[in-house]
Amino acid sequence: MSLSELSVETAGNDVASERARAVEAFLAQVRSLLLPGAAASHDTLQPVADALVRLGQRRALFPAAHFPVDAEHPAQVYRLAEDADGGFALYLSAGLAGKAQPPHDHTTWAVIAGVEGNERNELYRREKTGDPARDALVHQRTVDVVAGSAVVLLADDVHTIELVGGQDGRHLHFYGRALELLDKRVVFEGMEGGSYRQFAAPKNIRHPAITPQALKAALSDGEEIALLDVREAGVFVRSHILLAASTPLWRLEVLIDRLVPRRSTRIVLADADESLAHQAAAKLVRLGWRNVSVLAGGTQGWAAAGYELFSGSNVPSKAFGEVIEHRKHTPWISVDELHERVVRGDDIVVVDSRTPEEFADFSLPFAHSLPGAELVYRIQALAPRPETLVVVNCAGRTRSIVGAQTLIDAGIPNPVVSLKDGTMAWLLAGRKLSHGRAAPLPEPDERARQEARARAESVAARAGVRRIDTATLAHFEAEAGERSLYRFDVRTRQEYEAGHLEGWRWAPGGQLVQATDEYVGTRRARIVLADWDGVRALTTGAWLAQLGGHEVFVLSPPALPVLVLGPELVRVLQLRAGAPEIAPREAAAALEAGTAVVFDVERRSAYERRHVAGARFSVPDRLQEFITDLPASQCIVLTSSDGVLARIVAAELGARIGREVHALAGGTQAWAAARLPTGSGPEGVLTGDDDHGYSPYAHADLARRDAGFKQYLDWEVGLVAQLEREGDVGIRLVEPASA
Repeated sequence: MSLSELSVETAGNDVASERARAVEAFLAQVRSLLLPGAAASHDTLQPVADALVRLGQRRALFPAAHFPVDAEHPAQVYRLAEDADGGFALYLSAGLAGKAQPPHDHTTWAVIAGVEGNERNELYRREKTGDPARDALVHQRTVDVVAGSAVVLLADDVHTIELVGGQDGRHLHFYGRALELLDKRVVFEGMEGGSYRQFAAPKNIRHPAITPQALKAALSDGEEIALLDVREAGVFVRSHILLAASTPLWRLEVLIDRLVPRRSTRIVLADADESLAHQAAAKLVRLGWRNVSVLAGGTQGWAAAGYELFSGSNVPSKAFGEVIEHRKHTPWISVDELHERVVRGDDIVVVDSRTPEEFADFSLPFAHSLPGAELVYRIQALAPRPETLVVVNCAGRTRSIVGAQTLIDAGIPNPVVSLKDGTMAWLLAGRKLSHGRAAPLPEPDERARQEARARAESVAARAGVRRIDTATLAHFEAEAGERSLYRFDVRTRQEYEAGHLEGWRWAPGGQLVQATDEYVGTRRARIVLADWDGVRALTTGAWLAQLGGHEVFVLSPPALPVLVLGPELVRVLQLRAGAPEIAPREAAAALEAGTAVVFDVERRSAYERRHVAGARFSVPDRLQEFITDLPASQCIVLTSSDGVLARIVAAELGARIGREVHALAGGTQAWAAARLPTGSGPEGVLTGDDDHGYSPYAHADLARRDAGFKQYLDWEVGLVAQLEREGDVGIRLVEPASA
């Protein structure tokens, strides 16, 4: 696809996105008006007030539905923008008629402009009385702030506000410092002054709301949107909206840059009941994401509106697999028939389409590891005879079905089936699995590579995948501020680390299809795939295009480009100053002396494999439950696998509880490298399965394991009916090559 053939979609007209653009333009203008370090005065702030007035006059950008107030919450402050360092901060203050605030100052300059209603400001001059606990207030003037007007306040100005005229109000409040940093403000007992006290910022600053009905429409309006569920993954899998991506609040700094790379993306945050979403929204706004809303009522509100909730992980991809089998009647073989044919010595090749790591964990004793994106590329090396039956297997159902249908759609000459219910069915039949097996992937010869390329090209073309050249990619990259762009190298880990395009992420093709929501957080984004063989990117692209929800392209460079060596670089964002670190041996001594307590915050599964001896495990968002009663003399130490997440969580937790929280330098890996004692197993797990969905494979009790298998398989099969209730999510399947 050449640049001249490219059709660029125009930006949508949704109110949240329009508001975000208007706010961004306002802030850019303010930064040009207020020079760093310049003293604030009425004269210097008047142009800012004029700009805020113009923003407020765009009343359609600030509808009441996005900034709700009610009898239970008659006054509410909504964060629209805030600098990461607490600099410029813009809020919308909403209130019912009659809302009022007693005399108070701000300790920074403030500008207020009207959107709706009349906010009456009574301005006072503060005078010392000689009593250090009492000051007098001298009334200066009255300013009615309505649409088209504003008031400017300096740091020591005192004012009252009241919504008059019997009308609810919405007003823009712009400050030189974030409200949560203004801890020296004072409020007076009366209009003439008198005693005064310091008062804190509003306890519950919120963010623009989106109703379930509006979100349902937005998910299908054709424009980019990222729906992120900010609960821990194990809570998320119990009940969530189908198209939501799991992005836990306390892990945002690690996840968000890759999951939603474009800072102006329309983002909607969800949880169960808004108890976490506003905390996540505050974090995202400060990190630079400018278009953030919160689902009103969370998933409970979504369900109350009559919409579907799903359980499980990677549900869109797993539902996709079930739709494939349901619509295309993908042929399958039972474990009993497979066993009989293997024992008989029939001409069969069984390939396991999971990752090599999963294959090494457990596999059918006679299976070959061949991850999903490698199937078309390498299958002829394993099954060169067209008479050979190819059986595709995975742990459950999805990758068996998708893998088998991949080969069928590609038109390979062999008969192909999926193994019904995968290794779960194999174990349910009382048979054994092998563990620890690993082997190099078979390499196709040039003839097989050419045939595979032709087959992959045919499927990709039928799916609507478009090839692009480097010039078009450069155009996409130039537009990355307006259209989200994801670039993935879909080859194996070893190939990627041996040389990849600079700035490209690694996503093995089979996993990118199996767990798309873990790689791509934005619907309607552009996804560009690359390999060097001309097969795997096309195969992966074909499935992503059929899954729907994105524009999918394959890069065809004119020549092998300059490559970067090594693993994928992950950029971790930092909102707070780093937490103090403690060296492993120092922590070990404190732990032994009883003067420290260690919490692991990474993953329960990793904790159970290996952890600091004596540590306990908690998901980050519940840590405060377990440290409230710890004496101030006891050092709190957090660890994670490499220490990265621990540093983030320790900094945030320390700020919340007002005491120092340490991060273990280098994490559990450094602890183990220092040959300090480690443990394993579930002892010390405080938060159950909150951090991940519990796999039935993990049950030591066979009866519980088998019951879990049956429940899981029933759940997967039931996704087809549930998807029908959900409505069209964009799945478009291609016809097989023979059609």
